[in-house]
Amino acid sequence: MLVYLVGYMGSGKTTVGKKLAKKLGFQFVDLDDMIERKYKIEVREFFQKYDEKSFRKVEHDTLSLTFQLSDAVIATGGGTPCFFDNMELINQNGISVYIQMSNLSLFHRLGNSKRPRPLVQNKSQEELQQFIKTHLEERLPSYLKAHLTIKGEDLDLDNLVEKVNNWK
Repeated sequence: MLVYLVGYMGSGKTTVGKKLAKKLGFQFVDLDDMIERKYKIEVREFFQKYDEKSFRKVEHDTLSLTFQLSDAVIATGGGTPCFFDNMELINQNGISVYIQMSNLSLFHRLGNSKRPRPLVQNKSQEELQQFIKTHLEERLPSYLKAHLTIKGEDLDLDNLVEKVNNWK
């Protein structure tokens, strides 16, 4: 079984994914890490050197490789479900879980993130707030196609494990 975690950047997909994989006895895969290993370039550098369109193609191709895995929890990038037919492919090949968070929670997390985020770096507080609001609204229709939606704030991991196991 494949479990795909989708949601906006900073929603906790990697953190939740590692914990969920451990509880399920599955391997954990971070799509961005997979891209960085395969192409030997950090996502941040890829965005600087090329462009988002090129990254989304590489991301799509790498996502396709995950469909060959078994018993894995895959943390996708925030934009992964929003390009090409990625969300439909995710839903055909596994269980998708949308980690939903409020704009305010995302703002606090991204504003305090130690991990560089190419799409939000060098933005003022006001610009970041507006960017999250607008960007999340654009991406929401893709996220809402997920099989399951869970609240990212105060996430109950045992409840998520139960929902995933019941999906089987």
